[in-house]
Amino acid sequence: MLLLAGSVPVRHLPLLIGPIEVTASGIKIDGYELPINRGNEAMMTAACLMCQEYGVTPPVGMVAGDIGTREGSIEIYNYLAEHLPEMGVKILTLHYFMPDIKLNKKILATIDTMSEKPILIADAGSMYVAKAGGDAHYYDVFTPDLGETAFLADDKADHPTFTRGFIFDMEDDVPELIRRAYAGKNATPTMFVKGRVDYICQNGEIVDTIDQPSIETMEPIGGTGDLITGMISGLIYAGETPLQACRIAGRVNRVAGELAQPTPATQISEILHHLPEALKKVQIQLG
Repeated sequence: MLLLAGSVPVRHLPLLIGPIEVTASGIKIDGYELPINRGNEAMMTAACLMCQEYGVTPPVGMVAGDIGTREGSIEIYNYLAEHLPEMGVKILTLHYFMPDIKLNKKILATIDTMSEKPILIADAGSMYVAKAGGDAHYYDVFTPDLGETAFLADDKADHPTFTRGFIFDMEDDVPELIRRAYAGKNATPTMFVKGRVDYICQNGEIVDTIDQPSIETMEPIGGTGDLITGMISGLIYAGETPLQACRIAGRVNRVAGELAQPTPATQISEILHHLPEALKKVQIQLG
């Protein structure tokens, strides 16, 4: 099972768990429909589309409502800590949560008891709490943007807000940020650094970069990074290695953007619509 977990900004939404169904206007989990905007919903849709194209079973979603008051995030943390071993999860993607080091460590302690540990993928708040807790070594894939890479590179910061200024000033030297993140043991074996140029890293080395097609109007469209995390998750579940999943996902994201011919007003749902066609084009390119 591929399990995708995260909170959504819906007041009083209870914990929902079930196979994710892509609908005309969003996704449906346990009978509840959520619109595609960005964040977890966009990430989950992208993962579903990759699974669909590869002919594997749909991923399972776990969501709860959280508008910044932590209740939904706490529900998800506690459920995973209590029930993960019995769920048959092969890949676990943790995305937008309110970071809680203590509760995240409860999940990791549960994973320590499992004879078959799931592949762990993290982005956004789940990546922040992994780094802040000194727990990056548990994870297999991080997908930071440049600001988040600076945070990973700062061995003193416990949240991106507190990344030291001199490290933020290094954003034009992405290889140095990556080097620092690995040197501080705050990076994962496979890491996808999102930016104007995407950097794909394996065990501390930059093994691939992606800069084409370059669509400047993609920059202001919220949610494109969420698509990458979702695609990587679905591609690994479909049998690709984490490294190859990153290579494919980065290229698919850019080709889908080109196919959508976006403007700054374009919504992430319009990019999602082109992922299947973009995947076919990238598979041909990569042979």
